[in-house]
Amino acid sequence: MVTSFSIMLRDLLQGTEAGGFLIIQDSCCYSARRLLWSFMKAALNREEDVHVLSFEVSEDELKDGLKGSPVERLHFHDGYSDPLGWFDPSALTADRFCAESVPALVEPAVWVIDSLSWILRHVGPTAVCQTLRQLRDGSSGVIGLLHRDMHPRGTVGSLCHLATSTIAVTAGARGAQAKITKRLKSGKVLQDEEVFSIDHDLTVIGQSKASRIEPEEQEVDPTANLTFNLRLSDAQREAKEQLALPFVFTKEKKAALLHGGTGRIVYEPDANDDYDQEDPDDDLDV
Repeated sequence: MVTSFSIMLRDLLQGTEAGGFLIIQDSCCYSARRLLWSFMKAALNREEDVHVLSFEVSEDELKDGLKGSPVERLHFHDGYSDPLGWFDPSALTADRFCAESVPALVEPAVWVIDSLSWILRHVGPTAVCQTLRQLRDGSSGVIGLLHRDMHPRGTVGSLCHLATSTIAVTAGARGAQAKITKRLKSGKVLQDEEVFSIDHDLTVIGQSKASRIEPEEQEVDPTANLTFNLRLSDAQREAKEQLALPFVFTKEKKAALLHGGTGRIVYEPDANDDYDQEDPDDDLDV
């Protein structure tokens, strides 16, 4: 069954978004590096040049993970062997990523950054976003791996706002779950979520829709820890229901007023009543 998740993932793997920027988010609970390698393999199979800025994986480990892929078009930029430039001043470091050295290398190719988290540990988010924008505008596409639990929410939000697509990967009860967010040029945002798996040959397989059922919240009794009792016994509740309140207009009172016969008002003048025979409004006559 082809789902919307599979279609969105297939479009991303096929590279239909020239000049796009994809961020793959993972956490300490689940690593999305094999998903990143799946995108790299798909680009190599399309006979595209792939430039990898690697700060967390060695070249041997990367090529071993991409075994069976046409690695002739894979260009490895080593930021792993000497990440701080202690032994080789010309080595790729996080500082050089945001200098003129990396943007000068931009060519129509797919650029992969493994990972953005390492760069953000040494360079501010503003400078990183500026460099990513240059890479995005001058290349066939940019794919970055981001360990979202290492950064403040605002930093993650700024990077995701710059991206055209994001994939947030989490570990679920039934396996790995991926939530895809894709922004179209029209401004429309597409989202889908599904459980997936990755075969030994880095083929991504969508399995089923991710469960969105939240655990039931236990109902809290507000009267549980009070020092006095707010509950009524059966006898007290019955007595309360039978009590006739004095100001309640019951059916019995209504019937007594309607069918109780005629009534009259009797007034007996008092000796101290002040009664004036003159018309108080006599001066108003015209």
